[in-house]
Amino acid sequence: MPETETDTVEPAVPEKPLPVAELHLHIEGTLQPELIFALAERNGIALPYSGLDELRAKYEFTDLQSFLNLYYANMAVLRTEQDFADMTRAYLERAAAAGVRHAEIMLDPQAHLSRGIPLEACVKGVASVLATSEEEFGISTILIAAFLRDLPEDSALEVLGLLLAMNAPIDAIGLDSAEVGNPPSKFERLYAKAREAGLRLTAHAGEEGPASYITEALDILGVERIDHGIRCMDDPDLVERLVDARIPLTVCPLSNVRLRAVDTLADHPLPAMLAAGLNVSVSSDDPAYFGGYVDDNFAQLTSVFELSDFDKARLAANSIHSSFASEERKAELLAELNGREVAD
Repeated sequence: MPETETDTVEPAVPEKPLPVAELHLHIEGTLQPELIFALAERNGIALPYSGLDELRAKYEFTDLQSFLNLYYANMAVLRTEQDFADMTRAYLERAAAAGVRHAEIMLDPQAHLSRGIPLEACVKGVASVLATSEEEFGISTILIAAFLRDLPEDSALEVLGLLLAMNAPIDAIGLDSAEVGNPPSKFERLYAKAREAGLRLTAHAGEEGPASYITEALDILGVERIDHGIRCMDDPDLVERLVDARIPLTVCPLSNVRLRAVDTLADHPLPAMLAAGLNVSVSSDDPAYFGGYVDDNFAQLTSVFELSDFDKARLAANSIHSSFASEERKAELLAELNGREVAD
């Protein structure tokens, strides 16, 4: 028998991610374990972990608070402007590979001030990298000052005043940290001050807290966008309102699973939210802690729910429309998305 050539199989080419805007991202939540150890060594900090494996073993969370305890503890390695810059650059490099073309990045200034870190160090460290993010990574960026809802409103007002006085390059404010027991109404004066300063407004609501927190964020704080918002599905009237007004909801599926807001990804309400006509987009929240960046979220959603190409393109388009980017930048990104769809 003559020898036959064995058919060669070309390796699968990974699917190129769709261009998206990431609208729900905490820069401190991008601190990968390797960078935590590197910054600790640079700053002479003794970590309470024997190595990477012991640290990673702590990334099994029972709720939001159990995550926050580790999240704030790991911030101890962030000391200098260079530390914040290195963290930001590492995120942008990974985000570019995930298809992110515009990122709206939250920074928690109160969490650093409480550790004795100068406001200028954390703000300038992040902003110095964002200033050239489009040239370096192809990602336009916006910096959001996020305030810790488990602290008094007076603390947030003081820090916002400092940010405005130093002419910090922030475009918006947000509200994060422990939600239950800290309703949006607690921060009415903060949001009024930010609105007067011309800042855009968003807030976490309806992650662990009830649907009524979403209503408060809209009616009392006057936010333009809701971060998370999955509990809206408990209130049909609220869903109808959100659909009619096209209020953006920045949903973070892998985060919701890791923080036990939902039991498994298969239990996530995202498909029902899409079916209801809600303006939903997908973000990674704190990707170093929750097991995935934007592309990982899309990949796992596609695997579990068999998202169609139309669904994925719809989520990508929603993210662009819901961003605080300029209309010109939105048009560029939508053209890129549409061109990608035609090419595919």
